[in-house]
Amino acid sequence: MLTIYYVAGTRAIRPVWLCEELQIPYQRQDVSFDPEFRASTEWRKINPVGKVPAMRDGDLVLFESCAMVQVILDRYGNDQLAPKPGTNENALMQQWSWFAESTLARPAGEIVNHQRVFGKDTVAKAIAEMKERVRLCLKAVDDAIVDKEFLLDFGFSAADINLGYSLHLANKYVDYDDLVNAKAYYERLAARPAFQRSII
Repeated sequence: MLTIYYVAGTRAIRPVWLCEELQIPYQRQDVSFDPEFRASTEWRKINPVGKVPAMRDGDLVLFESCAMVQVILDRYGNDQLAPKPGTNENALMQQWSWFAESTLARPAGEIVNHQRVFGKDTVAKAIAEMKERVRLCLKAVDDAIVDKEFLLDFGFSAADINLGYSLHLANKYVDYDDLVNAKAYYERLAARPAFQRSII
């Protein structure tokens, strides 16, 4: 059975949310976010950089959440939540999925890391810069989602799941109520029952 190693609030939300949307069986294995556990030999055999999440499917072990999403789609998606490969819609799904992690989640994650490691007051300038980067990304989402329910004309897809986690992270640290399209889009995603099940 598919096993997802999970800590609340981490990128583990992505593969759990996808499994919930697809209504496929999986096991959620809650693990410690304690630095000692994540540095342990036991955990490093599963995730060599000591991060969360990780996923096991038979003899395959993955430690990147967007790769987990793609593998779950490929193996268990039954042509759901992804446009046909080779189409423009699939290319756009890939673009927004990569954007979600490499462009938006990176500065949002740095806010989390700086506050966790150094405290809120010691890195105010770095956090301010990261918030500006996040807002720039949120503006791109805001522009892309005008008059649309989801990112793709295809409808709800894995791109929305990947971006949804990044928006979930950004929503905790950056005020973007003025970006009404992006905010409404996040609220639509966050209201999905499968998303709600993925964050508890």
